[in-house]
Amino acid sequence: MFSGNLKTINAKKEVKIMLSKKAWTMKMLAEKLSQYSGKYYSPQNLNYRLTQNKLKLYEMGYICQILGFKLEFSEEI
Repeated sequence: MFSGNLKTINAKKEVKIMLSKKAWTMKMLAEKLSQYSGKYYSPQNLNYRLTQNKLKLYEMGYICQILGFKLEFSEEI
């Protein structure tokens, strides 16, 4: 049974930070994500999914790979 504090990340905030570091737009990301995944993503749909926390973990992994970031899990000590 888990009895610790969970830290929730704000995916939209994290993606916006990554986009700004790479000087990319949401439109550019949506186009690359569509090519990378084989599934169509419009900028509006991607933004909605980020805002509503409806992004799947594998999608966040794709975004990180596209933008050159690493998605990492580590054990808290």
